[in-house]
Amino acid sequence: MTEQHTYRVIVRGTWDGLTEEARARLLAEADRHGLASMRFTEEGTLTYEPRPLKHFSMRYVVVSDAADGEEMAGALAEERAEAALRALGYGWTALRSTVTDLDTMKVNRKSASRR
Repeated sequence: MTEQHTYRVIVRGTWDGLTEEARARLLAEADRHGLASMRFTEEGTLTYEPRPLKHFSMRYVVVSDAADGEEMAGALAEERAEAALRALGYGWTALRSTVTDLDTMKVNRKSASRR
């Protein structure tokens, strides 16, 4: 059996070719997609600033084969983001991702003397 790793992926992009309806919907729902909604989930969470309505990010948890590495996790998250944005009817461009492998991430713990 192949070892699985859990990745946190932030997919960033730029809104592009938004219809007036899509722009109005994004502005109306902006309070649900601000800093307080930033969570990593399998379905992804969308965050953006309404003024100016220019950039967005989506946060994903991706579980995949460790042998495939961070590049595959990023590609999987970008595919999920494209599908979600397409389903919502939003136009975008320039997707790029930042990946963190939670299974290899070093955690610095404070020693008892530093508390």
